[in-house]
Amino acid sequence: MEAVLLMPFLYFPEDKTLYIPAVASLLVCIFLCYLAFRWIKKKSAEQEKATHELEQRILAERNAKQPPSH
Repeated sequence: MEAVLLMPFLYFPEDKTLYIPAVASLLVCIFLCYLAFRWIKKKSAEQEKATHELEQRILAERNAKQPPSH
């Protein structure tokens, strides 16, 4: 019975052209989310590359400091 009380918040207009602004704003939001996703993915790849280079440099320095084992 309580769920029925929330029904006045639903609104379905008779004029379907009122959906156009909602669809337009949804498409803009999806496009901005896509751009944010691509930006985050690009930054992540750059950080991964920098981390890999740092790791290789640290390993090279560590190997250079260790005396050869016989």
